[in-house]
Amino acid sequence: MSTADFSHLNQRDTTVPDPPHSGAPYDPLRLCIFTTIALIACVVGPLAVLGFALVAIAGYTRARRAGLLRSRCKLGDTRNVLIYLWVVAALAAAATPLWVMVWARVFGWTAG
Repeated sequence: MSTADFSHLNQRDTTVPDPPHSGAPYDPLRLCIFTTIALIACVVGPLAVLGFALVAIAGYTRARRAGLLRSRCKLGDTRNVLIYLWVVAALAAAATPLWVMVWARVFGWTAG
């Protein structure tokens, strides 16, 4: 019969940090971010949409050139995502003059 000592097994490693507290409350930071983006879009209108679309186009173009062919976006293929973003950017650019005319009327900036 063996009298091996196994008391050193199944011991907590003190060099490993404690796991995060599982009872910590959920922080809905993304909801605050989405609300801020929606507010910017309401105030600035199609200029905000155009700006976000152009930033996304630049990011997806860079990622595609680096080898990303599939995105986690629902559209999947990065070519589809880029086409979608270009369409959104074109629509936002076309809507910008109308948005400016609305603001001009609201603040009385019209000539005559």
